[in-house]
Parts: sequence; structure tokens; C-alpha cells
Amino acid sequence: MNKINSICVYSASSTKIDSVYFQAAECLGHLLAEKKVRLINGAGSLGLMSTVADAVLSKGGEVTGVIPEFMIDQGWHHTGLTELIRVKNMHERKQTMATLSDGVIALPGGCGTLEELLEIITWKQLGLYLKPIVILNVNGFYDPLLEMLDRAIDEKFMRPQHAEIWNIATTPEEALKTVFELPLWDVSVRKFAEI
Repeated sequence: MNKINSICVYSASSTKIDSVYFQAAECLGHLLAEKKVRLINGAGSLGLMSTVADAVLSKGGEVTGVIPEFMIDQGWHHTGLTELIRVKNMHERKQTMATLSDGVIALPGGCGTLEELLEIITWKQLGLYLKPIVILNVNGFYDPLLEMLDRAIDEKFMRPQHAEIWNIATTPEEALKTVFELPLWDVSVRKFAEI
């Protein structure tokens, strides 16, 4: 079992999405708090980002939010988190969230969430992030992306070993269990970076 003190959760800021996604975010937040795992996220005040944070806090858990100054200037930040880390830009935000985390879970989301997920997958492929990455495929949301990744492997844009970079879960319970159980990688994975 991995020693997991904190998990970075990527997720949507949209408020218009189906309730099934909010239910999954809330459940994941409750589970993180029950396991005494600190949530690391983007400190947004809306959508799944806010829902998962509020769920952690409602059960006595801790949340560290990381957000760029320009978003604070817009009033987009959650004001009730355990800790709010202000950074200069989006690049620093993603680096800080990764550095603080012992694993990543990706809830559904738009371009920002997809970009974060694909970047952390790339970092793991290059041996820059060695911790578990779990795609929480609520309601089959990530099916098209997973098909695209499979196609990239089939057409030799990636190696077959690269399919082990991420794991897929369909429930928050399965996602959290997977983060605890997946073996950590080491930098020897860099030998697979070239195709």
C-alpha cells in the first residue's frame, strides 16, 4: 500500500453539468476526508472543483487550493479552504499541484481538466512524475479519450507499456483504492520514452 497523504484532483468548474458528476465529486470528497487524505486542487469556487472541496471540508478534512493571481483578481477562488497557495501563472499552478500530491485522480472536465490530465500523463511517461494517475470515468465521460490513447498505442505513437501510465476507475471508491494500491514508478521508465 502506498503512503498517501494528499491527492490532486483535476475537475470541471462548470455549474451546468449533469448531477451524476456532482454526486461523484461529493462522494470522492467524503472518502478523502474519511481516509485523512488532503485534497489538492485548483481552488475554484464553482463546479466540481468547489463540490469536491466542500465535501472534504464538511467531513473535517483538509484542502489545499492552488490558484494564479489573475483568477483571484477575478474572484474565482474558493475562500473557505484550509490553505490557499497563490501562484504567478497556470504553469506554476500545475507544477505546485503535482509537487504537493502523492497521486492524481481526474474527474470529468473541459479543456483545462483534459490539459492537466494529459500533461501529468506526459510527465509520467518522461519519468518526471512517478505517482499513481487514475482517470475516474464517471458515466463513460472519458471513453473517447481512452479510445484515442488506445489508438495512439495501436498506431505506434506510444509504446504498449505507456498504457500502464494511467488506470481507469468508474466509481470514487475504486479510484481511491487504486491510488493506494498502484505501485510507484521509478525513473527507469525513461527508457520507454522513445518509441
